Amino acid sequence: MATEDFGKVAVLAGGRSAERGISLRSGAAVLEALQRRGVDAHMLDTGEEDFVRRLGEGAFARAFNMLHGRGGEDGVIQGLLQCLGIPCTGSGVLGSALTMDKLRTKQLWQGINLPTPAFVVLRGESDLRTAAQELGFPMILKPVHEGSSIGMTKVTRESDLQQAWQLARGFDRLVMAESWIEGREYTAAIVAATVLPLIRLETPRDFYDFEAKYEADTTRYHCPCGLAPEREASLQQLALQAFEATGASGWGRVDFLVDRGDRPWLIEVNTVPGMTDHSLVPMAARQHGWDMPELVWRILETSRTGQD
Repeated sequence: MATEDFGKVAVLAGGRSAERGISLRSGAAVLEALQRRGVDAHMLDTGEEDFVRRLGEGAFARAFNMLHGRGGEDGVIQGLLQCLGIPCTGSGVLGSALTMDKLRTKQLWQGINLPTPAFVVLRGESDLRTAAQELGFPMILKPVHEGSSIGMTKVTRESDLQQAWQLARGFDRLVMAESWIEGREYTAAIVAATVLPLIRLETPRDFYDFEAKYEADTTRYHCPCGLAPEREASLQQLALQAFEATGASGWGRVDFLVDRGDRPWLIEVNTVPGMTDHSLVPMAARQHGWDMPELVWRILETSRTGQD
């Protein structure tokens, strides 16, 4: 596509989710990269009261969605843009809503025999003992509808379950306990039908949590990931299968673990991954030969009306 084919582009960022700050940083990085390629791009903070009016009256031909978390990654903004007839980057309503729900994503994967760790839904305090009995320790507790590892805790003993559950429940009424997988953590970035080189993540923290993602300088990123080419290709194919099974499309990221027995375990899909200086998709893109302006250009080419 030529630059003029994109028209005026709204970069949607901010919002009102727990990931607002990261979204603003991601949006600023995307805006700069688009403008470097000559795209007529403008930032819109969807957390502002009049943003719907500004969006509707702004003569925008496309939207580049950089909203993380609820309201931006869960099908809500996708539905609004579909009603306004504004093509948007990334997944449509179905794929966005499903992947924002970690529980139903895992249930879908289980239904088609894709590997994902065992889990117990924690609807009340009585479920904590069930989780301890069925999953054992360690385990990880997580809010079902949050991203960026917000509200997540690794739990190594039953006496700490209550506190971890209360923390997660502060972000979401629905909480999930998941078996802890000891092994190596990977992520697969996907743009259109291309799975970018895998990244292996290494952190001295308990897991790749919010601080490890966005703040710590101790996180190590291995790209190339160190796997044999045929093994990497196999895991890339699994990630793409997991991504497409959820109805996700356009671009995104699939996170998974490989245990000590070399078995992969799918964790989650991110349909609007971060694009900050600590983010994984730009890192994988660089290894693939795309700089940031090339990456955002290719993502913008995925913009669509929101139909799944």
